[in-house]
Parts: sequence; structure tokens; C-alpha cells
Amino acid sequence: MPSATAPRGLWIAGAGGLGREALDTALAAGVPVAGFLDDAPFTGVRGLPVRRPAEFEPGARYLIGIADPAVRRRLAALLNGLGGEAVTLVHPRALIAPDTVLGPGCLVMGGAYVSSSVRLGAHSQVQYNATVGHDAVLGERVTVYPGGNVSGAVVLADGATVGSNAVVLQGRKVGEDAFVGAAAVVTRDVPPGEVVVGSPARPLRKDRPAAD
Repeated sequence: MPSATAPRGLWIAGAGGLGREALDTALAAGVPVAGFLDDAPFTGVRGLPVRRPAEFEPGARYLIGIADPAVRRRLAALLNGLGGEAVTLVHPRALIAPDTVLGPGCLVMGGAYVSSSVRLGAHSQVQYNATVGHDAVLGERVTVYPGGNVSGAVVLADGATVGSNAVVLQGRKVGEDAFVGAAAVVTRDVPPGEVVVGSPARPLRKDRPAAD
């Protein structure tokens, strides 16, 4: 239960671009927003106050509007430790099929489609116009960027990211903290921590000489 002094409304952690898009999602869904949490020296964003995360009040509700999975992990630990309650936010123009479960702190933006029998772990994001196919399993802090297409029965491990307009084909697995680059097509499993690009997706070469 929120304390008597806890502010009403949702606090969005992150006052940058994605945080403002989370605000747009909240407004469309009719969810009151109390303000933003950010370490950057904002004086206010779109008429709402900005506080430091350490000033978060016990019992308040929050959603993390930051794409970086590592930052989401750190902030979730901080805000949960302060007694915060992570809430899930779904845009009214997103479609969530039956038998799908969204964990606490998930963000599903406008135009997204999440198919049936899907599992989204805590603090995962399906951004605008992205799709997630049937029976997919997304771990914690997964990010599917705008236009990303995750096919059926895909497994995205904790902290995995699927870039804008990338495709992960049926039944593939993307390992923990791996990153699928924009417009890549994943035809085989991606190991943990790997960055893959291209079609078909291949590991990003780190020894490639710089262009003249």
C-alpha cells in the first residue's frame, strides 16, 4: 500500500526520448503521471517535475522508460529497494492476444502486437509497431525496438535487444545481453553477449579496419 505521503500517479524513470514516449503511452491509456526520475539536471519535462531516483518515495508506482537493459536492471533494483511498485503500461492501440502474460514494469507501445501464449519478463519493452509471435518467451529487461519482428516460439534471454526492423525467425534463441542490429535477420541462435548484424545475421567484426 502507498504511504500517506507517497505522491499520486506514476513516476517514469528516464526523462529522455523513450521516457517521453512512455509518458505518451500513459496519457493515451489514461494513467496519471506524477513526474520523472532522472539523474540528469532537468528542471522539468513537459510541465512535470523531475526528481533524482534516490528521492523516490516508498510506496510510489514506477515504470522505467530507458532502453538500455543494464540501466533498467540497476534502476529496478534501486526503486524496488526503496519500496517502489513496478507497473505495466500498455498503449490502447497495442494488441495483446489471449493467454499472454506481461511481467511487472513492462512497456508495450502503440501499434505493437503481442500474439497468444507469450511471456514477457519484468521490465521488458515492445516498442511501437513491433510484433512478437505466438509462444515466444521474453526474459527480463528485453527490448524489441520499433518495427522489430519476433517470430513464434522465439526465446529472448534476459537483457537481449532486437533492433529496429530486425527479424528473429521461428524458434531461434537470442542469448542473454545479446544485441540484434537494425534490419538484421536472425536465422540461427545468437550466443550470449554477441552483437549480430546483416542478413543473414552474423557476428559484428571487431577487427574491421576503419574507413579512410
